[in-house]
Amino acid sequence: MSKYDSLWKWIQKNGDDKFSLTYAEIEKIAGLPIDHSFLTYKKELPEYGYKVGKISMKEQKIMFEKIVETENR
Repeated sequence: MSKYDSLWKWIQKNGDDKFSLTYAEIEKIAGLPIDHSFLTYKKELPEYGYKVGKISMKEQKIMFEKIVETENR
């Protein structure tokens, strides 16, 4: 169990192909402050079908993108 499980589950339920969340929104969903450990924990997100895109320190936002499975033909 990860400290960001509630965030990953929220992202998975959201279902949008691409969206961003502010640090404040992430903290509210996760129930804990976002810190440097997020960079380590973000590696868990593909298990939920998403990846972290752009992280903007200036705007304090993180972009999330749905992982698209490609078919082998």
